[in-house]
Amino acid sequence: MRGAPAPSLETRQADELLLGFTRAVRAAGVAVTHDRAAGFLAATAEVGLSDQRATFVAGQATLCSSPDDLARYAQVFESWFNSRDGLPREQPSPPSTSAPSGLAADETDADDQGDDSEDADLLAATASEAEILRHRDVAAMTPGEKARLAAMFATLRPRPPLRRTVRHEAWRRGRVDAARTLRASMRRLGEPARIEWRHRRTRPRRVVLLVDVSGSMSGYADALLRLAHTMTQGTRGHAARGGKVETFTVGTRLTHVTRALASRDAERAIAAAGDVVPDWSGGTRLGETLKVFVDRWGRRGLARGAVVVIFSDGWERGDASLLGEQVRRLRAVAHRVVWVNPHRGKDGYEAVQAGIVAVLPHVDDFVAGHSLATFEELMGVVEGRSRA
Repeated sequence: MRGAPAPSLETRQADELLLGFTRAVRAAGVAVTHDRAAGFLAATAEVGLSDQRATFVAGQATLCSSPDDLARYAQVFESWFNSRDGLPREQPSPPSTSAPSGLAADETDADDQGDDSEDADLLAATASEAEILRHRDVAAMTPGEKARLAAMFATLRPRPPLRRTVRHEAWRRGRVDAARTLRASMRRLGEPARIEWRHRRTRPRRVVLLVDVSGSMSGYADALLRLAHTMTQGTRGHAARGGKVETFTVGTRLTHVTRALASRDAERAIAAAGDVVPDWSGGTRLGETLKVFVDRWGRRGLARGAVVVIFSDGWERGDASLLGEQVRRLRAVAHRVVWVNPHRGKDGYEAVQAGIVAVLPHVDDFVAGHSLATFEELMGVVEGRSRA
């Protein structure tokens, strides 16, 4: 029995175009799941990609799930499908490198110099825009800027914090290894031998991320989960030695999303995390959810000896004293507790929220977390290279 015919080149290109569009919509903050993306492809196959209006309606019907999604979807659609026929504009073909026979050599050289100058100006402008984007507040970005930011997460290079073990190993300096030095001398019949040195071995330390996904943090939740995914993938090679990154979301309840973020593809991982989080953009009961975390994962669990990072603005609807008590309990078992507030690095910010006031005496570092640049600084804090 013969199998189904392979899809044509045009079909494959159209599918890649549409899947890229769904990723851009997801980066803009719309909860696009795998099933919704598949439904969008099927609907577009029915109406035809050449009909821009029909494509827009098909995506609106299959990808959007709330009124808030409509404006974001429309902005991404306008920037992605930016020609009248519903297809992206074709990139201009590169100019020919061979000069026409009628041009003199010096004219050709001048043109080449002009092209090089234009290329240099373009690269400088692109680098400047990227640097500006690194410092932009994530919550204030347009959907197009969020799509560009999603690609820039690949520039982050997370490394796990290290801890010393009780075992020692030979090293070029450190403490004198008396036993090895004596054995070397005995092999030389008591003659003095070279002094041997040793130091304590190091192993990666576990990192635990607690991401607030309540309504007040909705503008940052997607970027913070991307950061969690980047840290998870960046330290994958150290997981077997204890340097695993564990991620939880907190809001009205505690959700373990480490398995959902295991996929190497960021869009699939974040979509999977969105599927398992039941309280996305809901209320805030940080004290109660942290108590659940400490009771279950604290003294004998993942938090013991780990670097625990809490991403939250500190807006607590419940008892702020309960939140402070749970952070105190967490600090008693963790190696370090880092609190990341997206408003920390903004002009005029003051730590006057009841939740923040309650937890500040019990955290080791209180840092900003509203841009890619602050995420990079946070990685240095987590690793121990810098302190806030």
